[in-house]
Amino acid sequence: MDDTEIRPGARLKDKVAIVTGAGTSGEGMGNGKAAAILFAREGAEVIAVDLSLDAAQTTVDEIEAEGGNAMAIAADVSKREDIRAVVDDAIKSFGHIDVIHNNVGIEIAGDPLTTTEEDWDRVHAVNLKSVFMMCKYAIPHMQTRGRGGAIINVSSVASIRWSPVPYFSYHTSKAALNHMTRVIARQYARDHIRCNVILLGMMDTPHIRTYYHDKSPDEVEKIMRQRDAHCPMGKQGTAWDAAHAALFLASDEARYITGAALVVDGGLTL
Repeated sequence: MDDTEIRPGARLKDKVAIVTGAGTSGEGMGNGKAAAILFAREGAEVIAVDLSLDAAQTTVDEIEAEGGNAMAIAADVSKREDIRAVVDDAIKSFGHIDVIHNNVGIEIAGDPLTTTEEDWDRVHAVNLKSVFMMCKYAIPHMQTRGRGGAIINVSSVASIRWSPVPYFSYHTSKAALNHMTRVIARQYARDHIRCNVILLGMMDTPHIRTYYHDKSPDEVEKIMRQRDAHCPMGKQGTAWDAAHAALFLASDEARYITGAALVVDGGLTL
C-alpha cells in the first residue's frame, strides 16, 4: 500500500478484527472495549469477544450507534473449542481475518510459595494459552488469503521488572507472552503476518477499580490519585492510550514493524 492511501478514518478499512476481552468489567471504558470501538471508527468490522455476552454486546451496540459494523461472541478464551468457534464464526460472517487483538488477562494473588497449582494453571490458560490457540486457528486463514495480518498481544511492564504486588503467575505468563510474540513474529514474517506486544504500565480502567470493590468511592479515588503519583507523567494511562497503541500496530502504518515490544507506561520503567 502506498503511504498516501493511509487516511485517518480509514486506517483499517476493509479489515476484519477479532478483539478478545472486548467487554468492560464495571462502568467506564476498558482496554478491549476502547480498542474495538477505535478499530471500528477506522473502518474495521469487529468481532467483540468476551466471557460475558452482555458485555460484548454493549460494546457492539456502541459501535453500531456510531455507524460501525460488529458482532458479539461469548467465549471462554482458555478453552480450545471456544477459540476455534470464534475463528469459525469470524470466517463465516466476514470471510477473512486481518487483525487479532489478544487483550485478555487475569491476575490471582500469590507468590512462588502461596500460588496454588490450580491458580497457576488458570492464569496461564487465560493469559497465554488463549493467545496460542487464537494464533493456531487464525493464522492458517491469514496464510491462505495471502494478504498478511496483524496480531497484537497485550502484556504488562510487570513482565520485565520486579513488582512488589504478589501476582507471580500473572507476571510469568506475561513474560512468556512477550517471547511468544517474538517467536510468532519471526516464524510468519515471510507471510507478512506481523506480531507485536504492548506492555502497559499503570492504567486507570474499570478492571483496576474492581480490585477495590470493598472501598467507598472516596477511598477508591484516593487510591487512584496515589497511583497517579507513582507515574512520572503524574497520571495513569487510560484505555484510550492502550487502544491507540493497538490501532497503530494493527494498521498499515506499522507494516514494517514485527516482534516489537511497545511500552505504554508514561515513563514508569525508565
